[in-house]
Order: sequence, then structure tokens, then C-alpha cells
Amino acid sequence: MIRLFHVSEDDSITRFEPRQPPSTDAGVAQPSVWAVDERHVPNYLLPRDCPRVTYYSLPTSKLVDIQNLIGPSVANHVVAIEAVWFERAYNNKIWIYEFNSDSFSLVDIGAGYYTSKAAVVPSGKREIENPVSELVSLGIELRVVTSLWPLRDAVIESSLQFSCIRMRNAQPRCRRENKTLHPTAYGLGDPPVVFGGNRERAAVEL
Repeated sequence: MIRLFHVSEDDSITRFEPRQPPSTDAGVAQPSVWAVDERHVPNYLLPRDCPRVTYYSLPTSKLVDIQNLIGPSVANHVVAIEAVWFERAYNNKIWIYEFNSDSFSLVDIGAGYYTSKAAVVPSGKREIENPVSELVSLGIELRVVTSLWPLRDAVIESSLQFSCIRMRNAQPRCRRENKTLHPTAYGLGDPPVVFGGNRERAAVEL
């Protein structure tokens, strides 16, 4: 049986009621309870409103995209956030609720989204005291960048699996940001601060 989870900053939830989705981007218009599969939980180990760009390679991903966007890292999964969100992400406790999957249906296999039209009582709950440490322990590379927009623009044009989450909360684009990118720019813009994913080379041309 597939394991499904819901990440929240609220530790007092005993029953999840279906809610109207804030947008129909995922193709869901009815009130629903949302969950993600285990593979995609790392994308949500952050404050709910924190904008982020997440991605990882697939067997079908092009080598040039892996080199440009993942770069010289032993990690295959990257979660990028803005510098202005780092302190809150580091200090913010979160809870992972687990669900029985019986009432859930798959919405998006790439994003790991599942929904239930019925209310759901969680089968378990786990506290994450330090989300950044949790990400690193899972082998995820956390990148902290000045702006997410250049990375977002590159990832959506790539052959990598990606999710761009809460981008409506991202810092506005600045004038120098555009879609003309250096072919070796895995950080895209200012060099990122990196947590996890030990690097085999210290310098990368940006």
C-alpha cells in the first residue's frame, strides 16, 4: 500500500476536511484533502508559504540538463529557496501527518499529488524540529539563492522533473533576470549557498 503524507505547521489537526483548492493549476476544482507520496515529501519540508523550486533527474533526463542544473553534486534532488526565507525555514517546526491511502486518487504522478474527496483522519504524526537538517539527512541538496526566477525559468524548459511551489510569494523579478542563461549555470545568478549534497568540485563557472 502506498504511503501518503501531509506536511503542516499545525500540530493540532485530528481530522482533515476537504477544502477548495486555491487554484485549479493541478486540475482539481472540487474541495479535497491533499497528500503527497513519500518520494515527494522533501518538497514540502518548509513553511507552507515559502516559495521554492524543486527538481530531480529522471532516467530520460538529458545529461546537459543534469550538468547545468544539478551540477557537481552527489545529490540528485534539489530544493531551492530564497535567502529571505532561510531563517524561517531553519527555525520553523513542522509536522508530517500520515494517511491511509484508501480514499485517495492520484492526481499528478510527477508531483506525487493525491486527493481525497472525503474527510481523512490521520493514522500518524511526526514532528520535524529542524526542517533543514531533515532535508540534508534525506540526501536532499538545499540551495539558498537571491532570486528563484532564473532557476524557475531554466527548470521548466529542461528535461528534469520539477515542481515550482508558492511562486506567487516569490520576490519580484529584477531587470537583469531573463531567460538567456550561461550553459553551465547550475546556480543561475548569484552563487547559491548549499546545504547537503557534498561537492566534488569547489568552483563552478556561473
